Amino acid sequence: MWGYVVRKLAAALPVLLGATLLAFLILRLSPGDPARLIAGEQASDADIQLIRRHLGLDKPFLVQYARFLGGLLQGDLGRSIRTGQSVRAEIGARFPYTFELALASLVLSIGIGVGAGVAAAVRPNTVYDYGATLGALAGISTPTFWLGLLLMLAFSYYLGWLPASGRAGPIWTSEGLKSMVMPAVALGAPSAAIIARLTRSSLLEVLRQDYIRTARAKGLVHRIVIARHALRNAMIPVVTVVGLRLGGLLGGAVITEQVFAWPGIGALIVTAIGARDYPVVQGAMLTTSLVFVAVNLAVDLLYALVDPRIRYT
Repeated sequence: MWGYVVRKLAAALPVLLGATLLAFLILRLSPGDPARLIAGEQASDADIQLIRRHLGLDKPFLVQYARFLGGLLQGDLGRSIRTGQSVRAEIGARFPYTFELALASLVLSIGIGVGAGVAAAVRPNTVYDYGATLGALAGISTPTFWLGLLLMLAFSYYLGWLPASGRAGPIWTSEGLKSMVMPAVALGAPSAAIIARLTRSSLLEVLRQDYIRTARAKGLVHRIVIARHALRNAMIPVVTVVGLRLGGLLGGAVITEQVFAWPGIGALIVTAIGARDYPVVQGAMLTTSLVFVAVNLAVDLLYALVDPRIRYT
């Protein structure tokens, strides 16, 4: 298995390199000059050129990229143009909040999605099936920001049950948990819908297999057949989607964090883009890519736990 892990990590290196190059290229081609933003509207061209030279922005593109990679090999992501602080420290301070939100959304989406998918598959063409299908359709079709605004209107403005925005504290505290509910629901709704639809279709296919008929013919009760024989095999494609969704939740948290004023890496990226803070944006994109690669590797390794027939060579 370790050989497989090493090969996967080696294969991930070109992906990460491509992600850094893409982020570097997009930022340099986008309009706006960070030196002019720092110097202000009244600054002279000489002052702007001095700032550009200080930031290294007067160098050719490949030289700037090589310097970035050189710093990266030493664990240095540079310093924020806007605040002057270490990019690694800024991302390290914000990323736990984003990961916390993404993880809560994933747990919520797995619970709702698998539950609704199983209920729909074991009772096809009933009110459970129609309700789960309709709910999944609504979850996929509703934009995250729109659902977030509706939740704020209902549970904060009218009912007053939950805080409208911000993070009130750690998730294990009452106030922190309340402040987490609406962002987690808004972010996790599309994932719950996808997982529900996939669980339903996968479980329906497994329930038609011969070994399920054999299990029933042996006299096993329905719930034992579902729990021990059908659900485990039906979960293989679901595990793949769950892993991909965690990466999507980390990336999609940018919009949710803006709507709910969540102090995560998404809000940091938006602020950095507005200030043309190249090092912060590059560092944040690299961090997200690293997490995405790590999650995909973990999903690959989980296959063997879900299906013992899978071997890593």
